[in-house]
Amino acid sequence: MTENPVPFIAHVRQNPDGSFTTHDLLDHLKGTAALAGQFAKNFKAEEWACLAGLWHDLGKYSEEFQNMIRGKSGLDAHIETQAGRVDHSTAGAQHAFSQNTEAGKLLAYLIAGHHAGLANGAGNPLTERSCLAARLRNDGIPEWKSFSPDSILKQTMPSKLPFQLSDQGAIELSVFIRMLFSSLVDADFLDTEKFMDSEREKLRGGYPSLTELSLEFLKNLDRLQQSVPESEVNLVRGNVLADCLSAADKDAGFFSLTVPTGGGKTLSSMAFALKHALKHGLERVIYVIPYTSIIEQNADVFRKYFGIHSESVLEHHSNFDPRKETARSRIASENWDAPVIVTTNVQFFESLYANRPSACRKLHRLATSVIILDEAQMLPVELLRPCLESLRELVKHYGTSIVLCTATQPALLKEDEFPDGLEKKDVREIISDPVRLYSKLQRVRAEFVGKLSDDEIVKKMLACDQSLCILNLKEHAKELFFKIKDQPGAFHLSAGMCPAHRREVLSEIRDSLKSGRVCRVVSTQVVEAGVDLDFPVVLRAMAGLDSIAQAAGRCNREGRLSGYGQVIIFETEKIPRYVRIGTEETMGVIRRNGDSDILGLKAVHDFFQQYYWRRSDQLDAKRILDQLEQGRLNLDFPFKDIAQMFQMIPGRTVSVIVPWNKGAESLIQTLRYAPDGKVSTRLLQPYSVSVHLYGKEPEEKLAALPIEILHDRFHVLTDMNFYDKETGLNFEGQGVYIV
Repeated sequence: MTENPVPFIAHVRQNPDGSFTTHDLLDHLKGTAALAGQFAKNFKAEEWACLAGLWHDLGKYSEEFQNMIRGKSGLDAHIETQAGRVDHSTAGAQHAFSQNTEAGKLLAYLIAGHHAGLANGAGNPLTERSCLAARLRNDGIPEWKSFSPDSILKQTMPSKLPFQLSDQGAIELSVFIRMLFSSLVDADFLDTEKFMDSEREKLRGGYPSLTELSLEFLKNLDRLQQSVPESEVNLVRGNVLADCLSAADKDAGFFSLTVPTGGGKTLSSMAFALKHALKHGLERVIYVIPYTSIIEQNADVFRKYFGIHSESVLEHHSNFDPRKETARSRIASENWDAPVIVTTNVQFFESLYANRPSACRKLHRLATSVIILDEAQMLPVELLRPCLESLRELVKHYGTSIVLCTATQPALLKEDEFPDGLEKKDVREIISDPVRLYSKLQRVRAEFVGKLSDDEIVKKMLACDQSLCILNLKEHAKELFFKIKDQPGAFHLSAGMCPAHRREVLSEIRDSLKSGRVCRVVSTQVVEAGVDLDFPVVLRAMAGLDSIAQAAGRCNREGRLSGYGQVIIFETEKIPRYVRIGTEETMGVIRRNGDSDILGLKAVHDFFQQYYWRRSDQLDAKRILDQLEQGRLNLDFPFKDIAQMFQMIPGRTVSVIVPWNKGAESLIQTLRYAPDGKVSTRLLQPYSVSVHLYGKEPEEKLAALPIEILHDRFHVLTDMNFYDKETGLNFEGQGVYIV
């Protein structure tokens, strides 16, 4: 059609004085296209994203949509509108597909899903109305084309992908679609926000450059090195930093950083990432951590060393402390528009396989970034292949560098018995001599003592003024704690304690350790992997060797003892199912190598080899990659199904808000009377405990708990008899467990 002089509206804003301002539809399409192309330029897909932006709202040219937006907004109050929404996203998808059934179908996924999410490519034609195939066949959408300008419709389709498809074409195409989808939905949101809420839009961006961040970080890091006392541990940490800075000049790609606990890998890896990013023109650093329990500690460390630029560090996880949140950080978490991101494995990997626009907005920020995977060996075995394939894609086609940062020798490299691993030639070790480094940082002696009764465990704990015992089961940890709670300096830690409660206890524990007071802690695994505690004696219930190595990292951490710290490994009567395989492999390592060097590189590598090889048929338990491959021929990828299947914590999980203190009680009261529950969930997170409903009939189990559901989504504990001031939430026997 020729250009239509009639003004078409994308959005309507009501001003404080009651007047209305309209967002011209053509301006919105062009603005979204420009932003989407800018985002996709980092992975050489600018023309693809521009087309998606130009066509994503073509359905808004229909008379039905124009009447709806004028009527519902109040712009034209006399217009009568029908209930419900007007489909405005199918039109652009159909137009793209009509131009080219291959390239157009890739674009159709993005356009059709820019509000509802990436759909399955195909489905049952009788029942599946939301799949892409059904949307493309739908001839019942409002007429739009006769009102659309030719300058938008008549575009040249991309002639080729920005990369050559390989044997892994299914994962390559699916990641490409997600990256384009991310570029589109973020651009759409930002262009809309610029019109609807200019004040909010002004809060975005404006961060210091990576050059400024690097200068401030290295200045403060150098100040630390100058102030610490001379010791073997601090000398080794200096050598680790030197290796990291030296390796940063290497070409982008995969790296491994193998440093024992206490070797300074957190700060050194960040120093590597900053220098490497500047060397290769990368845009941000993303630090990925396995546990929410330690993410706040690491983010606080980074803020300290970024000094005057501390606001450049964005935390994005479920237990964020609202006292550290600003309006700027809150909106930056939507699309990771910050130079330094600290997040969790769950947030990072589930986003890579998500289909919802809110979860996918940030994905395009992964391109041309440095990603540090802390404790890389903690990836879930049943999702290992999909995780590794997505990492390969980021490095291969999106200009990303990835650091596999670990305190234990990773076994993610390809072997004859582990063909799914990363190619050895592609992963470069940053540390010049890992074996020598491990020898220099060996600060503990581990001993396997066989089976111990609870009384025997207690006896070993009480034999030392400061000791830590880590158990696999929350109930066992509570039982053992109650045996020592009347003794001086007894503490308990578990995920059953809300974050605010746990932080208070950790502060007391650190104070006791620092002042030399009696301190005996019984904990679950929540204390492992990065919680900065230092005990002379650590007892660990038998588990996977990776967990035992993490527990050992809480023993003689700073090397202050005149001799070695003592790590005692013991068996218990009950072995939980989820640690049984790891336990069996650890026992195998002990049988083959003895326990004299059970935490050495050779033993740990032996453990991971057996751990993965033995479960090679379970590395993609949900057959996610197979399903992508099956859809490759017709480009029918099951995005919606895969998003539901890729869950690092599967099942129904709810957050129970605990009225832990006056602050929590006040927030709950505010929540109770807030219109539609409009209270920042981040304010509630420090008082929340994640509860997993397992087995059948999860809703019935939820209804039986002593909780009140506010606004259909907030679960508040109503009986504090179920929350112990020392051990946290107790729903024993209720068919649930604490995550």
